[in-house]
Amino acid sequence: MSLFPIFLKLTGRSCVVIGAGNLAESKIASLRAADARITVIAPEASETIAEQAATGELILHSRPYKTGDLAGAFLVVAATNDPAVNRAVFAEATASGVLCNAVDDPPFCDFYFPSIVRRGDLQIAISTAGSSPALAQQLRKQLNEQLPLDLGDWLADLGNLRREVVAAEPLNESRRLLLHELAQRQVCSYNECPSRLLAREHALTNPLSKEKA
Repeated sequence: MSLFPIFLKLTGRSCVVIGAGNLAESKIASLRAADARITVIAPEASETIAEQAATGELILHSRPYKTGDLAGAFLVVAATNDPAVNRAVFAEATASGVLCNAVDDPPFCDFYFPSIVRRGDLQIAISTAGSSPALAQQLRKQLNEQLPLDLGDWLADLGNLRREVVAAEPLNESRRLLLHELAQRQVCSYNECPSRLLAREHALTNPLSKEKA
């Protein structure tokens, strides 16, 4: 199976979860981390999901799924313990052009939830296309142990410096090489950081820089 790896922006987008038990909790956590607008539909909800609904973190409809519940949704997760319901959700999603993930039922998925290693804005996603979520989790654990805990802070400083370089110099091969060099260096937020000094010197000596244009 050929999958297209992609990171979606879900901020403010309508995401529906059918089911509100243990299967749904981790999927809801992933959607919340992406700032999605979440609606959960299930006759009964776990304590965690009920608390999230009570605090306004998601909308909970305490009833069974029915056809039409996916109207206006960007994506849906079918996370009930009834395969027939999950497949009915997938059928409606397919007919409506809504992306669907039926938990633990790979043939009825348009996408899969990967195992993710996070360090701030850095995300490394691992997928086995549903073949072995356990293997993906093992690989995630290994990567998580190897990556520095402060990698997210470093990336934030690097991102700020990159924006400064892009603002100071036009797109050209010299700028590209500088950005690749900075990605291999220690970067910090203070003004006299060696990497920041390097970037400023580059802008001054680059004949194509905007400051000299």
